[in-house]
Amino acid sequence: MIRKLFIKNYALIDHLDIELHPGFSVVTGETGAGKSIILGAIGLLLGQRADSKSIKAGADKCVIEAHFDLSRYKMQDFFDDNGIERDDEDTIIRRELTAAGKSRAFINDTPVSLALLKELGEQLVDVHSQHQNLLLEHHDFQLSVVDIIAKDNRQLTAYQQTYGQLRDVQGQLQQLRDDIERNRQSLDFLQFQYDELENARLSEGEQEELEQQSETMEHAEDIKTALFEASSALDGQSGGHDEPGAISQTRLAQTALGNISQVMPTTAELAERLEQCRIELKDIAEEVGALLDHADFDPAELDRIHARLDRIYELEKKYHVETVSELISQRDELKRKLGAIVNSDEALAELEGKCRQLTESCRQQADELTAVRQQAARQIEQELRQRLVPLGMPNVRFEVSVSRGELGKSGQDQVAFLFSANTSTPLQPVAQVASGGEIARVMLSLKAMISGAVKLPTIIFDEIDTGVSGKIAEKMADIMQEMGQRERQVISITHLPQIASKGSHHYRVSKSETEQGTISHMQELTADERISEIAQMLSGSDVTEAAIANAKQLLKVES
Repeated sequence: MIRKLFIKNYALIDHLDIELHPGFSVVTGETGAGKSIILGAIGLLLGQRADSKSIKAGADKCVIEAHFDLSRYKMQDFFDDNGIERDDEDTIIRRELTAAGKSRAFINDTPVSLALLKELGEQLVDVHSQHQNLLLEHHDFQLSVVDIIAKDNRQLTAYQQTYGQLRDVQGQLQQLRDDIERNRQSLDFLQFQYDELENARLSEGEQEELEQQSETMEHAEDIKTALFEASSALDGQSGGHDEPGAISQTRLAQTALGNISQVMPTTAELAERLEQCRIELKDIAEEVGALLDHADFDPAELDRIHARLDRIYELEKKYHVETVSELISQRDELKRKLGAIVNSDEALAELEGKCRQLTESCRQQADELTAVRQQAARQIEQELRQRLVPLGMPNVRFEVSVSRGELGKSGQDQVAFLFSANTSTPLQPVAQVASGGEIARVMLSLKAMISGAVKLPTIIFDEIDTGVSGKIAEKMADIMQEMGQRERQVISITHLPQIASKGSHHYRVSKSETEQGTISHMQELTADERISEIAQMLSGSDVTEAAIANAKQLLKVES
């Protein structure tokens, strides 16, 4: 719950630093005094979108900060999962806005995203403003109330997992059907492309090898000349005349050195090295000779190579690729598509079978949800009637209709809250037939009922007393007071003295004119100030003795 609220340079608020308390508190003040501004500041702490126009005129930055006591609430997982330092007794949420339009959010001085701030805010504070009464028009809200009372989170989570799988399979099934239809329309073209690439008998590395062979054959004369000259230089034959070659010359040098090895031993090693050179030169000469014997290139073979390369280049251009490897990949992809078309009926039948199985599982789980919800619906009907009768509706009828529809993300149930304030009027959707005051009482009763099932630290009611007065207002105050006794903080912004008198703590919002402009203030009232405030709410600006006596009576203060 909120222990302390700090606001600086927000709208009409120059500086606000106030402590709040557990239990039931009330906030009063004249219309336009700034109560809605304080709610707007709290809304920013809960992750609502910021507007730089909200910054007080002339200020560069506004800061809104709240200290929460979470020691009675199990919130450890949120902080551990998000790597945020935890202090259960003093959790600090801060929001900063600059005149330049920048916004920053912090949880315990750790910078966080607005989404994470909103996630935490939804677990800490529920602000019920008048526009939230419109939620009674929405079936999703009504279903969520039933789910909260039903405590069906386990069943709902299991259903949603299965439903998510069903939606995935349905998507795959539709995609397959679309692919089959599209592929069947182009089957002949796909088959032609595949046959063309398959008949080309392509192989990895073929293009590079053919290009090398072509390069070699196109330089045949140069190659033959070079090989002949190399062979002649090695074995001593050139132009038909015997001339000493490298091999014979090396032999002569080796022999000469060998002859003097007896008298000059160091030449023996040199002779041995020359012998090794001669052997190597002889091997080289034999290999060059072999190459020379096969150096006659067939022009027909070169034509064949050129024709093959032309075909490869033609296919690469046609299929917008640059390598044979890419052509092979396209051929294989075409084969896969053709296989998919051929086997499409089998794949389609498999997915349709999965779809039927998941649909049946969803229906079974949805039936379990329906049974739990119907039990909760009866509980809601009974409790709402018990709460609404003391609120001035002795003949009220309230029914929770749970009807079956199509499978959806929350099951198959359509929930509607039906209402009648008297016996002569048929039951109809509550938002269509209930008056403003009746809707306020229904919403308060729902909130009170929900608060018993959900441990929400702080609930703020913004003028939920609209359209009621007198005894009914007292009963509504009793409900809020009861809610505040369940380890919860309940704050009611009200214009009714009957409600204001029930609070354990009373705050007043006022405004004053200064040289810098209009400024809003919020202060906790003392016992005497509280008597004066409620007396003024009873009689207006001219506070009478009777109003003071009435205020003391409401506050149960002895005169």
